[in-house]
Amino acid sequence: MKPWREVAVPHQDVLEGTFQQSEFAADITAVNTGKASREYQDAGAFFDRTFITEGMALLLTQVAQRLAGRGGEPVVQLQTAFGGGKTHTMLAVYHLATRKCALSDLAGIPALVDRAGLMDVPQARVAVLDGTAHAPGQPWKRGSQTVKTLWGEIAWQLGGADAFALVAEADATGTSPGKDVLRELLERHAPCVVLIDELVAYIRQFPESQAISGGSYDSNLSFVQALTEAVKLVPRAIVLASLPESDLEAGSQRGVAALRALEKTFGRVQALWKPVATEEAFEIVRRRLFEPVRDEKAREAVCRAFADAYIAEGVKLPADTQERRYYDRLLHAYPIHPEVFDRLYEDWTTIDGFQRTRGVLKLMAKVIFRLWKDDNKDLLIMPGSLPLHDGSSRNELTYYLPAGWDAVIERDIDGDRAETTALENKEPRFGQVGAARRIARTVFLGSAPSSVASKVAARGLDRAHIILGCLQPGQASSVYADALGRLADRLHYLNASGDKGQDATRFWFDTRANLRREMEDRKRRFDDRTEVRGKIAEVLKKTVGNATSFDGVHVFIPHGDVPDDTALRLIVLPPETWYAREEHRLAFEAVLEIIGKNGAKPRYRSNRLIFLAPDHGAMSRLSDATRVALAWSSIVEDVKEGRLNIDLLQKNQAEKELKSAEDALPRVVRECYKWLLCPMQDAPTDPKPGVEAFALNTTGGSIGSEIERVCADNELVITTWSPIHLRAKLKELYWRNGQSATSAAGFFEDTLRYLYMPRLKSRDVLAQAIRAGAASKDFFGTAYGDTDGKFEGFAFGGGNVVFDDTLLLIEPQAAQAYEDANRAVPTPAAPAVATTTSGVAEAPSTYNPNGATSSPSPVTPVATPAAAKPKTFYGSAEVPPATAKMRLVQIAEEIVSVLTSDPNATVRLVVEISAEFPDGASDGVKRAVSENARSLGLKSADWE
Repeated sequence: MKPWREVAVPHQDVLEGTFQQSEFAADITAVNTGKASREYQDAGAFFDRTFITEGMALLLTQVAQRLAGRGGEPVVQLQTAFGGGKTHTMLAVYHLATRKCALSDLAGIPALVDRAGLMDVPQARVAVLDGTAHAPGQPWKRGSQTVKTLWGEIAWQLGGADAFALVAEADATGTSPGKDVLRELLERHAPCVVLIDELVAYIRQFPESQAISGGSYDSNLSFVQALTEAVKLVPRAIVLASLPESDLEAGSQRGVAALRALEKTFGRVQALWKPVATEEAFEIVRRRLFEPVRDEKAREAVCRAFADAYIAEGVKLPADTQERRYYDRLLHAYPIHPEVFDRLYEDWTTIDGFQRTRGVLKLMAKVIFRLWKDDNKDLLIMPGSLPLHDGSSRNELTYYLPAGWDAVIERDIDGDRAETTALENKEPRFGQVGAARRIARTVFLGSAPSSVASKVAARGLDRAHIILGCLQPGQASSVYADALGRLADRLHYLNASGDKGQDATRFWFDTRANLRREMEDRKRRFDDRTEVRGKIAEVLKKTVGNATSFDGVHVFIPHGDVPDDTALRLIVLPPETWYAREEHRLAFEAVLEIIGKNGAKPRYRSNRLIFLAPDHGAMSRLSDATRVALAWSSIVEDVKEGRLNIDLLQKNQAEKELKSAEDALPRVVRECYKWLLCPMQDAPTDPKPGVEAFALNTTGGSIGSEIERVCADNELVITTWSPIHLRAKLKELYWRNGQSATSAAGFFEDTLRYLYMPRLKSRDVLAQAIRAGAASKDFFGTAYGDTDGKFEGFAFGGGNVVFDDTLLLIEPQAAQAYEDANRAVPTPAAPAVATTTSGVAEAPSTYNPNGATSSPSPVTPVATPAAAKPKTFYGSAEVPPATAKMRLVQIAEEIVSVLTSDPNATVRLVVEISAEFPDGASDGVKRAVSENARSLGLKSADWE
């Protein structure tokens, strides 16, 4: 496919950059006086470059019929928006009436003459009244004749001195000549055409209730009314008058009043003219700016490629691009993309002062001149092609906009120092197609008018129209979509409504820096050591505080504020003590300092602390995300307090951005705080402790549950402990050098202090291991004290164990030996009595000191009655209050449990409590004891 410059060649004046002068030197007065350029002065050249629109064709047909005396409207009012083609249409009428050549030499005119049913159109006299050519209070010269009024000017142009004589008196006195005089004037010089342009600009200059040389306000309105009435009576005369459409074009309040009066006057006899349609503008601009396309196949190939590419993209582009007629629009507009015309005619023409035809022509002429000079190779001239870096092209657009747009274009849209250029230089996939600048130009063209025009329904362009303004065949729309997302986050003057990721979002530029620029400025205000650090701590408390394995979570606090007790604690290190695999000195030193110090004192229970450290690589992102959240929070707060004045749309945007930043911050915190640091020591003989690092998974569940998982998988914190491991640790460190019994409470205290000891979650973990191990003889024996080598409450296998400060854990062999040594001696059996065969018992042989053995005398057996069994047991004991718990347990296990082992026994326990208070019991003690006694159901609980 060929680029546009190889298929459509601009006219010479466009290529030379002289279009502006030739175009704007052309007005109806310049043509009437012979001072216009050739393309406007010569009838043939004019029609060669003129596309006859539907409205112009209808009007020229009316003029031809009227001049031939075959009907047609006598008065036509041309009232359209500023730059709607009125002057160009009047020039067409002027050349049709005053031509110096045959009708066949005027392009497009023979077909209109045929449509009018005529063989020819007679040449006619033309009078041109330009309201800006003369001042109503200053007479002007026509040869030797002084002319003071509009009616004098019409008479002179139609018939010279003879015609002027008809209205000479009225011209001298400044009074309207009347319908009859004007009728005679028109009849004498028919066929004739009166072209009236800028009439409001002339009439509004008359002072209130005061006559001047040009007449008065009322006399001029009377003249217009008389003229319209007179021309109806002359079959071969026609009046064309142009009136502004808007009050703004009419000027002052006086001008608006003149416009209303003229509208009423012309309204009685006028025939309204249809303005130029957008589709017709395609051909107008193409004819005026480009030579005829000679390679039709190349044009069709390009347009077909665009249409096919749009269909392939489907819903990513506007719906009308999926229709066949869009291919026809591409053909008609070639080499300019239809989207350029749509934006200019739908958006820019809503700006008061932007001319529908001349404004577009002037702009596109400058654009084409610059693109041609820059050797632009686009297939079509698209919104994304506009060379806004070029001062001439940019000024043509910013002229109609409020002040401040130059800075926006240079900073955000186009130019060597623009953000878009920097992004393309950084990202080759954007730079290859100029994606960032093309997007920014497209958004500017489609959104800048909304900063000044109130008629724009919805501000900005949606994503589909932005891509339409950039995408060429063979390119991927995803590149432009990605670039748009990057620009929305980066540009200072680009605004977006709604979620930037949604297709319904609209984007627009504004001269006010968007809230993102405000946010970026505020980001730099926050101090790292106070505000940023405080915000991170706040988020960490919410995200890490759910770690149920720990009794306390401490975020960014000095080591003196971390209690030195039995609680298991997670210490979150501050951002400046970061960790990295290749550089861990800062984090490790911080850990070792905290486990060694508790303020000015040494820390004893060092084995109760685990640490969470930030990753060095993620610190900058966390800092930036925190600053973004702080900045949006300050903006929202300032809006609420009235310190920042923004519109409702921006207020909603700020609140939405704040929520997004707050929602993202916990995720960023988790990605940064990903290292669990655990102090450790392999053996008591190690010279100094070390630190081991464990990586946390930053995805999945909560950070608290992830910390618990890593602690459990690596046995950093033990929640369930086997008696096997307890016995092994006791053998390793305690049951040696003749020591066979160890205090359980002392063992637990050592697990709190020494890093080579297991880190138990709580005291209950050890208690459960002791209870499980005490149930058998495989692990240890238990006792509740040792007095003179005798274990109090000794048990070895099967005993119920209470873990208190007196509990001892005894090495299994020592416990077995102690049990064997203290087993109760059995009562000896009665001596056996020998019997003879006669059944007479014999006494045992006795030792005789004389050396002879005396035989026992026979005895007669005697029946001995059996001993009676005891039936009642009563016992009492003094229980020291200090060891009441242990002694009562011993009594229950060693006495009560034995008594109740007989299923026929009835055991009754009575606990008697006696307490004396020499100074009297306090109210608190009395109340607590009475309530507890009542709740426990004591049989009696009396105070005396």
